[in-house]
Amino acid sequence: MAKKTETYEAQLEMLEKIVEKMDSGEISLADAMKDYEEGIKLCNKLYKTLNEAEGKIKMISGDSEEEFSVKPQ
Repeated sequence: MAKKTETYEAQLEMLEKIVEKMDSGEISLADAMKDYEEGIKLCNKLYKTLNEAEGKIKMISGDSEEEFSVKPQ
């Protein structure tokens, strides 16, 4: 199970390993269900981390979405 101190990248790597293991088709149904549950938990943690990062970015940028354009010289 992922710990709170694990980085986003470490959690993503754990999720990728779960997906690879499940894709192999060489695990029992019970193990697949257990891995699926762990994968869902990791997905939720990763999603939460991304949402928090997005919120920080919006706060830093003043929550204004501006379109950038290159002016011809």
